[in-house]
Amino acid sequence: MSETKEILINSYPRVEGCDFQASWVDEIRINKSAVDRRISSLGGRRTVKKQWQAAWLLKAISCIDLTTLSGDDTPGRVKRLCAKARNPVRPDILEALGFENMKLTTGAVCVYHEMVETAVAALKGSGIPVAAVSTGFPAGLAPLETRLAEIRASVAAGAEEIDIVISRRYVLTGDWRTLYDEVRAYREACGEAHMKSILATGQLGSITKVAKASMVCMMAGADFIKTSTGMEGVNATLPVSLVMIRMIREFYAKTGQKVGYKPAGGISTAKLALQYLMLIKEELGDEWLSPHMFRFGASSLLGDIERQLEHFVTGRYSAANRHSMG
Repeated sequence: MSETKEILINSYPRVEGCDFQASWVDEIRINKSAVDRRISSLGGRRTVKKQWQAAWLLKAISCIDLTTLSGDDTPGRVKRLCAKARNPVRPDILEALGFENMKLTTGAVCVYHEMVETAVAALKGSGIPVAAVSTGFPAGLAPLETRLAEIRASVAAGAEEIDIVISRRYVLTGDWRTLYDEVRAYREACGEAHMKSILATGQLGSITKVAKASMVCMMAGADFIKTSTGMEGVNATLPVSLVMIRMIREFYAKTGQKVGYKPAGGISTAKLALQYLMLIKEELGDEWLSPHMFRFGASSLLGDIERQLEHFVTGRYSAANRHSMG
């Protein structure tokens, strides 16, 4: 399973993007009321229980970018996180579920550049890629050459995925061509590494600007579009996710290129994770329900999912501290 996952992630076609198309951006209009109505119906129409819920939660685990982005990160903490990524669910729970031979892992481990080499070494042979946040994360206000150098350094250190942050000022001022050029430069600096473009949606002012920024980043060659750094006042939400997913669908219709999606920040419960998976299934289809097309940016989510799986097996809820990251 781990070998298959490595092939899926590392050889999946890159998004090439396209030339900047101003008309594609100008024509975007978002009906906020319609978005809210669509999301309000999600929980009532779709639910899964018992063994089906357990199966969906195992799928969610395979799509988690297990993340640590703290100022007090240490090599020891990163190694423990990587050990959890290799074995995200306790063996006794997997055995009770009949999945002891599944070799389940998370989708990736996400760290700062300084911890890339530590994570790469800890994950060697697992098929789990290391994702590095870059370009002056989380604000993205370092000089451009510094941001580009940071990308190249992380790729050289072994990161297979780069999570870049866009300059929000270009969105707020409607300078779409400059945003395109910036993201295109990031794309070139990534080389063979996959690039996730973080929009910081909570700072973009309106849901229409979120949609336009999504389209520009995909035109520039983003392999994924991602909601947030996890450090804004408002991070991933279901309404914003619907808008970004619809832009992915529109970009696919225009170009035939499939872009992945990553909600990040604030997704900490299994119940909420299931809603995101249902939204992806309904809006984009089963092909997007895989680690090479969908990721959760999360740190605490895994613990709650493991707790829910134990409840399914035993009928009892355990304390959260029994499902720690390391």
